[in-house]
Amino acid sequence: MTEPTLASWLQRLERLHPTEIDLGLERVSRVAGRLGLLQPAVPVLTVAGTNGKGSTVAVMEAALLDKGCRAGVYTSPHILRFNERIRVAGEEASDADICMAFAAIEGVRGETSLTYFEFATLAALYLFQRSKVEFILLEVGLGGRLDAVNIIDPTVAVITSIGLDHRDWLGQDREAIALEKAGILRPDAPAVIADPDPPASLIQAAQEGAAQLYLWGRDFELGASGGYLQRRDGSRLELPDLPPGALLPQNVAAALQALELAGIESEPARLPAVLSSVSLAGRRQSLSVAGREYLLDVAHNPESVAALLAYLDESPGSGKTLALFAVMSDKDIAGMLGLAGKHFDAWFLASLPGVARGEDAERVAALLRDAGEHMISVSRNPCQALRRAQGVMAVGDRLVIFGSFYTVGGVLPSLYKDLEKTR
Repeated sequence: MTEPTLASWLQRLERLHPTEIDLGLERVSRVAGRLGLLQPAVPVLTVAGTNGKGSTVAVMEAALLDKGCRAGVYTSPHILRFNERIRVAGEEASDADICMAFAAIEGVRGETSLTYFEFATLAALYLFQRSKVEFILLEVGLGGRLDAVNIIDPTVAVITSIGLDHRDWLGQDREAIALEKAGILRPDAPAVIADPDPPASLIQAAQEGAAQLYLWGRDFELGASGGYLQRRDGSRLELPDLPPGALLPQNVAAALQALELAGIESEPARLPAVLSSVSLAGRRQSLSVAGREYLLDVAHNPESVAALLAYLDESPGSGKTLALFAVMSDKDIAGMLGLAGKHFDAWFLASLPGVARGEDAERVAALLRDAGEHMISVSRNPCQALRRAQGVMAVGDRLVIFGSFYTVGGVLPSLYKDLEKTR
């Protein structure tokens, strides 16, 4: 009998559970217990937040690799391949290993139904255990308190910026959302808070839960003129200037602070090399093809779009700046478009066919027209929108591709092919 491929496994997992999102720890904990995964024998660093989780994890991974440490890293969602979600010692998990993990989970779950994300989380933990990693880095998928990764007690918890996203599940304001993020904190364990203006509910929850608080601006900081990290013994580690780049200072500093608390001391002299090695697809990823720039960013809420626009202002292009935008229907679309204002000379909008919550491009176009925008093209998918944008781009122009992981994932293969043709 032919063994299932990774593609067939993923197709099955998408249909296995009645809902895409089913927050709660009871089912996934039960299966994790049967696999012996609930108490890893190595330090675990868990990262929650609205924006900045992926880059914070990426900095920690790069720093651990620089130290020669074998790290297991779990992130979500992926952009091109499911394998991106699970990495061991800097390498993506193979199809064969992921299929082996899925088979092990299937063999013990019995009548317990699991979501796609829960299967993925258990597969990562299973492979980390088998690979004998020295550190585990876990990125929360949604919220924190009821997210599948929260079945594992973190050695250090990190909470990045908190914004208004996933409000149908997490709450309608930052105070409510912060309480969900605070669910990853544990008594007597360090809690690194990277939000420069953390909601009062987050601080109160940390204090009431007896977490050891480390706050941006008080215990750690990093900027153009250097910074510092607070050590457990009360001393401060001075850091050099932050090298120029797309990484936000608070995420870099939070990553280094978390590693310090997990026993990995930073070497300031190595910081520029470590950060220059960080490569994160779809996070202000810049590609140059035939003299035209393509800037890809998975920004999908007002806070992340504001950060993207600030980056554009700091790094203006020499020609026109165009937008390729496709988005999920449950996002604050009006808020994102309102911020974009007059940053773009033209809009190339796309629908997201086959994506359950994908917004129709015509509805986005109507919002832009109401705001006074007239240079608008509507396409049936991101790839078609890309080709239409390329049809009007001249040397020196920049196309900014944003709105969703699906948007970036929808155009990257085509851009990589274009890049290969020019080599």
